[in-house]
Amino acid sequence: MHLLHAVIFGIVEGISEFLPISSTGHLILAAKIMKVSQSDFIKSFEIIIQLGAICSVIALYYKSLFMDLRVVKKLLAAFIPTGIIGFALYKLVKKFLLGNSHIVIWSLLLGGIFLVIFELLHREKAEATDDIGSISYKQAVLIGLFQTISIIPGVSRSAATIIGGLISGLKRKTIVEFSFLMAVPTMLAAAALDVSKNVNSFTHGQFAFLLVGFITSFIVALCAIKFLLAYIQKHGFVAFGIYRIALAVIFLYFWGIR
Repeated sequence: MHLLHAVIFGIVEGISEFLPISSTGHLILAAKIMKVSQSDFIKSFEIIIQLGAICSVIALYYKSLFMDLRVVKKLLAAFIPTGIIGFALYKLVKKFLLGNSHIVIWSLLLGGIFLVIFELLHREKAEATDDIGSISYKQAVLIGLFQTISIIPGVSRSAATIIGGLISGLKRKTIVEFSFLMAVPTMLAAAALDVSKNVNSFTHGQFAFLLVGFITSFIVALCAIKFLLAYIQKHGFVAFGIYRIALAVIFLYFWGIR
């Protein structure tokens, strides 16, 4: 791995973390394109640099995160199912799922098809919740349960939570912003767990890679968040579903992943 790889990974992470296209899946595919082997460090790198993107959420939404107790309680409620399942399946996910391009491709394809169909069928109700602070605990837990599906690389944490929020009766802008905020405890916990288990195995050079990836993903994610919020005001998520399908087809049929 080289510093240029770290920059590219940071850009990919920053763009894809909050879009419903799977950041983990894109990082795994980017590694395959650049022929960076899926070592234990690369798997940790793909988890830890997500902190850069998460810090962009903290920078933009610090008032909601630290000053609105209603929002904090709902985020904790949503995190509970993710925390329990994520901790229980950590070893399984890192050993067998992370780095598996086959799982990523099929998750992107099937998730894309589902996203398109869901968008075509979903109708937002007039009484849908339009304020993050007004989200009920029942809605928060349901969204958290949907988020647990994203432990499968390629599913997309953002897509899972957005669909869960729409099903539970939230407006688009509301669930997108709540999804941003949910990423903070979720990814902080994931990164902290991975660091606690692997920090002693990192070399000084690898810490440099982590820093470069972190800073790059932070800067790029700031732009991605603003783009998505502006985009959903006028458009749905069909385009993202089509993109997922197209990307999966490219890898399946043109680049020989079977």
